[in-house]
Amino acid sequence: MRYQRFVVVGDSCAEGLDDPHPDGGVYRGWADFTAGALAELNPGLRYANLAVRGRRLDQITEEQFPALDRLRPDLVALFGGGNDVLSGSWRADVVAARVDRAVRMLTDTAPTVVTFTLSDVSRLPVGSRLRKRIIALNEAIHDSAARHGALVVDLWPDEAARDLRYFGRDRLHLAEAGHRRLAAYLLHRLGVPYDESWLAPLASPPLTTGLRARAADVDWLFREVVPVAWSRLRNRMVGRSPGDGFLPKRPDLLPVRANA
Repeated sequence: MRYQRFVVVGDSCAEGLDDPHPDGGVYRGWADFTAGALAELNPGLRYANLAVRGRRLDQITEEQFPALDRLRPDLVALFGGGNDVLSGSWRADVVAARVDRAVRMLTDTAPTVVTFTLSDVSRLPVGSRLRKRIIALNEAIHDSAARHGALVVDLWPDEAARDLRYFGRDRLHLAEAGHRRLAAYLLHRLGVPYDESWLAPLASPPLTTGLRARAADVDWLFREVVPVAWSRLRNRMVGRSPGDGFLPKRPDLLPVRANA
């Protein structure tokens, strides 16, 4: 299918963290790579990205979905739920309801809707604590997609999630290689040709086990995890959310350069 209007909604992963654009300024990410591949098939494609970092599913629905009436997409991709998983107020039933509402609203708006499950992050030092939450979120995504006729890109089985070279310094957001891999999965799900090198295994990494690996884990914990946890706690105390003050990088449908 030759898509004409591609719109992305979601959180930081949909925005493109942690894949800085080579030209500077905004982040790039899987959505930009996907738009570039779609534009190779249809140079008239226009693409908008409404995603904002730090947003939960209920915030994505309330803040980003109203623009869909104006943009009239024929393809929408939703990547969200990670901030719900990290929330101190997590409740599986509440998040499942948020997922279902979001997917239902999108399928009422666009003929093709794609959403994503989250990867298995149990490889991380604190990831095992989140595993049950991610499983619950992923089950809700599969259930809602089946109920409302959306497509799912299932990232849970991907063994690449265990290779930190696909991730940025915070080990949470994807680096360029991870975003290209996710774009390949999405394009495959849509039946659209993609660069197969995006799924090629990375070269064998240097051996980092034992004390060196543990030291790296401790460095990451104090450099990335503790500041983020403290920031989230401060935000909760003053009634703020992590994405407050940030705007979508691409709020309008614009032409796309192929080969992003």
